[in-house]
Amino acid sequence: MSVIPDTPDPFIRDRGGPAQPLLSVSGLFKHFPVRKSGGKKQVVRAVDGVDFEVLKGETLGIVGESGCGKSTTAKLLMGLIERDTGTLLYDGQPVGERSMPWRAYRRQVQMVFQDSYASLNPRMTVEQSIAFGPKVNGVPGRQAVERARALLARVGLEPKRFAGRYPHEISGGQRQRVNIARSLALEPRLVLLDEAVSALDKSVEAQVLNLLLDLKQEFGLTYIFISHDLNVVRFISDRVMVMYLGRVSEIGPSDAVLAAPMHPYTRALLASMPSLDPNNRTQAALLAGDPPNPIDPPSGCRFHPRCSLAEPVCSQIEPPLETIAPLHRVACLARQPGSGHSAAPAGALAA
Repeated sequence: MSVIPDTPDPFIRDRGGPAQPLLSVSGLFKHFPVRKSGGKKQVVRAVDGVDFEVLKGETLGIVGESGCGKSTTAKLLMGLIERDTGTLLYDGQPVGERSMPWRAYRRQVQMVFQDSYASLNPRMTVEQSIAFGPKVNGVPGRQAVERARALLARVGLEPKRFAGRYPHEISGGQRQRVNIARSLALEPRLVLLDEAVSALDKSVEAQVLNLLLDLKQEFGLTYIFISHDLNVVRFISDRVMVMYLGRVSEIGPSDAVLAAPMHPYTRALLASMPSLDPNNRTQAALLAGDPPNPIDPPSGCRFHPRCSLAEPVCSQIEPPLETIAPLHRVACLARQPGSGHSAAPAGALAA
């Protein structure tokens, strides 16, 4: 049996129309309860009303500062933690319902974690780790082992050398290749990559990124790629979603968001990127201070205490995520007519 399924072009579109959603997320919330010294119960608003879609065949990059909710969102999408409220539609079917139970959904959606060592069972060989998922899902043992060895070869690890090794006997880059192979063992359509290359040396990182692009083309995959490195996100992503304090600030095509960002937070993130060009270095920081406490976020726009464009209306009104161009949405009152912000366009939305 072939490990590589027959797949259409990697960016799946209806004839004459735009790419269709593979995963739709609506009203996603996750609050973690905490208890302060006075005994008063409070919650950390880790994910606080997130809406987005992942189009078939694309790579959606998710970026933001530490604590913005990127990894929590990924765990909610995988069902590793239970969502408080929110709807997940996978290929039009509600996840967790009879038409798309979690077990069937997880065969279609897999995840690669940041910590390549902790992701693997230290008591299993590389081959056993990759074959474990297929065996649990009813694939005969010999066939599961053959699939594991074929995937090892596909990610650049010679089966004769690596199949019998344990995680501690291989390098970090090799372990991450094993994790990628394991994520493909059930022939999924969607793969979540949570900081999957951030712990690797730059030379190894480049190799793994190119491997991911090749696998996407070959297997017809869709990726959600989470990273704090904007250069990596620019390289691999078709669209980019920027998160801030549990919410989406901006989402749109990679070229548009990273070349001409509409949200002040996105501009500040891009300005913080290091550059080797002495003529392209920011002299003054565009973003001051730390993110607010997610237990007690600011009213209105959550970014307004740190925003250079903030006006009194920004602390009073929570900006909705509005469409300003095809597939490009921004949550900023300065971009929304009638918001009361002085920079808001009077007529059509300004680019």
